[in-house]
Order: sequence, then structure tokens, then C-alpha cells
Amino acid sequence: MEDLVESILDYIRADYTDYAIMINGEWGSGKTYFWNHKIRNKIENMELNGKRYKTIYMSLYGISNLEEISKKIFIETTQLMDKNLKKYMNSNGQVTIPEYAKTGLDMANLFGVTQNGDKLDYADFFATDDKVLCFDDLERANVDVIDILGYINNFVEHDHIKTIIICNEKELSNKLKSSNLEMKTFIATYLLDKEGSLVKKTDKPMVERIQDTIEYVFDKANDYERIKEKLIGETFEYAPEFNYIINGILMRYEKYPELIRFLRENTNLIISTFNKSGTRNLRILKHALNDFKKIFDMVNKSYPNTNNRVMQTMLIFTIAVSFEIKAGKVTKDKFININSNEEYKAILVSSRVFMDNRQFYIKEFDNNYYYNFKADYRFFKFIEIYIRTRIFDMKVFKDNMDVIINTVDTDKLPAYKRLLTEEYWKIADDQFDSVIEFVLDDVKNGRIKPIEIVKIFAYFSYFIKRRLISYDIKAMKSVFINGINIASLNAEYCANVEEELDTISVREVGPDMDEIVKYFNETNETLKDKMYTEKADELFKCIPMKMELFFDKFAKECMDVPIFKYYDEFQLFQRISCASNEDIVAIKEVMVDRAKKYTKQIEPEVKNIKKLKQVIDDYIEGKEPTIKNIMLEEFSKELEKIIDLYKPNFLTKRDDYLTN
Repeated sequence: MEDLVESILDYIRADYTDYAIMINGEWGSGKTYFWNHKIRNKIENMELNGKRYKTIYMSLYGISNLEEISKKIFIETTQLMDKNLKKYMNSNGQVTIPEYAKTGLDMANLFGVTQNGDKLDYADFFATDDKVLCFDDLERANVDVIDILGYINNFVEHDHIKTIIICNEKELSNKLKSSNLEMKTFIATYLLDKEGSLVKKTDKPMVERIQDTIEYVFDKANDYERIKEKLIGETFEYAPEFNYIINGILMRYEKYPELIRFLRENTNLIISTFNKSGTRNLRILKHALNDFKKIFDMVNKSYPNTNNRVMQTMLIFTIAVSFEIKAGKVTKDKFININSNEEYKAILVSSRVFMDNRQFYIKEFDNNYYYNFKADYRFFKFIEIYIRTRIFDMKVFKDNMDVIINTVDTDKLPAYKRLLTEEYWKIADDQFDSVIEFVLDDVKNGRIKPIEIVKIFAYFSYFIKRRLISYDIKAMKSVFINGINIASLNAEYCANVEEELDTISVREVGPDMDEIVKYFNETNETLKDKMYTEKADELFKCIPMKMELFFDKFAKECMDVPIFKYYDEFQLFQRISCASNEDIVAIKEVMVDRAKKYTKQIEPEVKNIKKLKQVIDDYIEGKEPTIKNIMLEEFSKELEKIIDLYKPNFLTKRDDYLTN
């Protein structure tokens, strides 16, 4: 990002330019924020040849004629020359004049009323070497883009004013193609009819012929490219630093201590949910966080002891539903008929257990936004209604919260869950010591998942530093490591370690925590091997008697998993050799397809693939050519191609392999 800033400043510093520059990026991605917070101040703080630069910013959004642009430039320019006006704006933190104020100033000038009795300084008025023009929202103007660029070209080519254009070229291209589409289609159809092309038999569909004619006759895109080539010297692709911008967005809540503390602790959840939305639209995120402020305030006011995990889930749900509805990814009615968390979960059970695809969207929504985030209560009807209708329904809110309080009662939670799911200061002083004792007993006896033991160690370390508990940190570390060992005997592999640890709000831990995490990761890798060994045993036992089940499991669970690493190659060969010839071919084909798509992911199994190939080669060596032996020989050849993908020059061979 700093490289982009410096490149733009280099353009401003250049002694002579007869071109503008363009900043291109998607809607809502923060281009205007980038101008206001990264570029404008740096330009205005520059001093070249004894002069300081002045920026003149104007949005072209809704502009319906070129005269409106001239008016905006005039108002922005005169504001810079009026000392009293500038002094007022600086003292009140105003960057630009509000639109309604500009109208008043414009009318005052029209009727000959001078600003504060001052006369215009024409020397300053005619100066162009100390001004930088910034035109934003080019694609949102209601004037022909070609006309606007021609208008801007006057400043650039004749006056050599430094000019920056901010736009979304993708939307601009769509606008150029879709303007007056009905009229263009009518004329194109008329021309084709006159040529006799409408009835002529060709391989090209009618829609394509009409589209080609439209592009030939009304080629605005080429006009745009021609004037852009003349006007725009450089186009910079704006790739925002979302983490930086999102942190900037959160700053607007600094005056709300409880809210900002919660948002800061859950910044990773905000960023993760934003990324999962598949959009780059920061405006929707801003609106979602504003909506969440209302939700947070109402929950804290009426239900102050709400479980922290529930609040985190509300945050995810608010952002997720906002993006799904406001980004146009789904129609608003997708959630209307779901009235409770129970109904939501019932839909998920139906879609997953019974393979019911009638609610495919809900399953995908849940898989996407709640992937690796465990929460029993993850659909909030009052939030969905609020985002969809802008009405905060108090009755639905109360009904939802009463159910949540009754089903997520912290007094009935195990002690370790209380510690992990609610702020420790909400635990009464007379209960705290007993909670710690219960938790420690669970850790010692391995009654808690290993990942939870890691999280709890973070809290114990924090409590020791704050002298809330009197334990030696080194002794505690040994207790927790032993607890991980005991728990791992019956534990499952944790696939989302990073996200799980991101839920820990305590960050002041230190090197002891690093040792615990390292030990856990080693233990977790062992659990991973155990899990895949069991999965491999279950999978390959389906060969040769349950081939349909084998292919189904392989396709759903093992395409990007190095499953062959976890099964003995001799046993695998025995099973494959007992399969029908048709099934041997099918296994070979699915392995080939998998290797093409997931080369990197399945690399750890290549050692076993080599062993399997050797076992096959040893078996068929010197044997009579039967159909099965030929099939096994072909199988071996395909394994060789897969193995070749992992040789030092595999990229070249892989390209050849993909084309064969």
C-alpha cells in the first residue's frame, strides 16, 4: 500500500505532466477512505518550488451535466481563497463544505454578495500549478463518461493540473455496454434484417449476432479506451489493506467503552466473517457494525449477563446476514420462514443427515460463516428482522433472549466453560476460588479437550500475573502438559487451532504459553495421524465389496487429503487386485483426477504411492498378460505420472500431464 501512495506522490512531484492518473477498485472497497486518510493530507503537506499544494475533491455521483462539475470546482476553489471561511473550517474540523452550504454560497455569488467583503485574488484564482483535482465516482455520473473525460482533459492537457480519477472500471464497462440497450437492440435487429442476416442459417446464435452488431455500431468501449489512452498516463489497481481499514472503522466506536472493548477483542472474528462474505464491500461492513451497536446496546441493557459466546455469535450473524442481503447475494425471503434457532438447526439436520437439498442455501450459509465456530445458538430472528426490515421488534427480541438465557445458563455450565465463555470479572468473588479448583481438577484428570486446556492455561497465566491465584507458573505448566497427555487418549484432532486460539481474549501470556501451544500442536499432529489412519482403514476396507460406498466416501472426504499416507501399501494392493477390472479402472481415474486438482495438498502421500507402484510392478513382472494384469500395468503407469508431479521439474511435466 505504501508503494501505491509513493507512486501517486511521485506523480504530484513531477515538474511537468500532461496526463491524469486513475485509481481503479471495486465499489465499497475503501477507495475514498484511501484518498481521505492516506493521500490528501500527504499532498497538502507537500511543498514544491515554494508552494504548498491544495486538493480539490469532488464526487461525480449523480452529476447530470458538465455545468454542475464547473459549479463544484468553483465552490471548492473559492473556499480555498476565503481566509475567514478556511479558518472556520479548520477550527471545526471541516474538510469540505456541506452540499447545502455550497448551494448558499453559490447563490450568494450569483447575486453579487461577496464573502466577508473580500475580493477575489485573481492571481490565486488563475494559478494552476499548486492545485490537485480529484474526481471520484466516475462510473456513477449521469453524464456520458466520454463527455466527462473530455471535460477533464481540458484541465490536464491545457492547464497541466495534476488530476486523479477514482472509479470502478468494471462497473464503468458494464455501464457503457448496457446504456440504451433496448434502442441499440432494436437498431441492430433492423440492420441485420436489412442485410438478410436474420433468416440466414449460421452456427452463431441470434443473440450473439445481435450483440456483435451492437458492439460494431455502438462501440462506446473503444471510444472510452481511446480517450483514456490520451488522458490517463497510469492506472493503479487499488488493493486495500482490509485489516488496516477495518481497524480504522472500529475507531468510530471509541466513545463506547464496553462496545469497543468487545469489538477489539473480536477483531479477528470481524475480519474472518468479512472475508467469508466473498465481497470487498466495506460500506456493508460499516452498516453491519452500526446495526450491531444497536443490538449490543439492547442486549446489555436488558440482559447484562449474556454469555460472551452468544454475543460473538450475534456479531457473526449480524455481519453475515447483512452481506447476504445487502450485497445482493440472496433475496430477502430466504430467512423469512425461519422463526427460531430450533427451526434453523432442524433445517441443517435435514439437509445433512437426509441429504435434503431443498434448503441448500441455509446449509451453505452455515458451512461458510460458522465453519470451525462452535455455537449451539446461531440464528437470531430479531436480528434477521432488524436487518431485513430496519424494524427492531421488541417482542421477538424478548422471546429470543428468554430462550437463550434458559438454554445457555452460565450457572449450569461446567466451571471451565464459564471461564472460557464469559468475562472472568462476571464471576462473583465468593465463587471464583471454587471455579478455579473445579477447572484445575478437570485439567489434571484430562476431562477437557486438549485445545480447551491450552485456552485455560492462558487464563491461569493471566490470573497468576494479576495475583488472583497463587500458583507457580512452571508447576502449572507441568500440570497442564500432563492434562493434555491424559485428555489426548480419548480426544479428537482439532482442525481449526488458529481460530480456536483466536477466541482467547487474554493476550498478555508469554513464553510459557508458547511452550504449551507447541506441545499441543505436536500432540494434535499425532491425533491427526490417528484420525486419518482410522479413516483410511474404514475407507479402504470398502474395496472390493462396497465400491459404491468407497467412491462416495473418497469423493466427499479424501480428495484433498493425503489419505494414502495412512494405509499399508501391501494391504491396499491386495484389495485393489481383488476388485473387478472395471473398478480398477475407476480407482485409477479418480486418483488421476485428484492428483491434477490437489497436487500440493496430497504431496505427503507420494512416498506411499511410490511403494504401491513398486508392489504392483513386482506382482505383474513375468506374469502372463491377462486383462487384469494389463489393467494393473496401466494403473502403475498412471501412478508413475502422479509421482512425476513431485520431481524438481514437476511444473513442466505437470503442464504436459494436464494437456494429455
